[in-house]
Amino acid sequence: MSDLIKVEEIAVKLAQGSIYVKRWTPQLTAFKSPLILLHDSLGCVGLWKDFPVTLATSLSRPIIAYDRLGFGESSARDEIPSIDFITEEASRYFPAIKKHLSIQGYVLLGHSVGGGMAINIASRDSNCEGVVTVSAQAFIETITLKGIADAKHIFTLPGQMERLHKWHGVKANWVLDAWVNRWLSKEFQPWSLKPCIGNVHCAVLAIHGENDEYGSVAFPQFIVKNTSGRAQILLLKNCGHMPHKEQTEAVLIALKEFCKTLSS
Repeated sequence: MSDLIKVEEIAVKLAQGSIYVKRWTPQLTAFKSPLILLHDSLGCVGLWKDFPVTLATSLSRPIIAYDRLGFGESSARDEIPSIDFITEEASRYFPAIKKHLSIQGYVLLGHSVGGGMAINIASRDSNCEGVVTVSAQAFIETITLKGIADAKHIFTLPGQMERLHKWHGVKANWVLDAWVNRWLSKEFQPWSLKPCIGNVHCAVLAIHGENDEYGSVAFPQFIVKNTSGRAQILLLKNCGHMPHKEQTEAVLIALKEFCKTLSS
């Protein structure tokens, strides 16, 4: 299968550092617009594992993923993200990647905080043809804070930080601090998608697990209710925060149907 997928690694040079991008292009494509993956708070390109190849084959379209600054193979950062880091990804970094790769139309798939970034990007860019959010936060719930606090404790246990070092190298401590210290900070608590979500006019699919440890069904309900275009929820039973890993087949079926509606 991998012989039928062309894989490219690209470095996008910015004043703030280099952003690592990876692109998977099927030999036979039914759609030219790429699906762009936006990773979660501890994620990176490598942690998508074989999901991009599966998507490229299943959807017959190019798949693009990139490491945000400070993550994975991208350049390190010293300061933790500002309280506006979700908006900044949409206004500063994503447009630079889009320009460098000469992307016109595209579809976004964002996991967790990547879903919030996807909504922000779509609210600013009419070239976005559709958005898929996977376990996206729409605001901050008590369960969100508890989930992050619990994860912070888990990473103090023996061997747990090695998991992050495997994917982020010397940046691992920064990655964890950027997540925990920003989301649990007092100044970040008023954050929500409310200021931008009404400007999303493209189609949206909000995928969420019933047992998500970082947010209730109120998140996808908020997303679907407040976008200005066609929107739908896929609520998965017996599923937590990683639907694309826990229930891959159900997610793939939903993505194929969603992308068909975009082409029509």
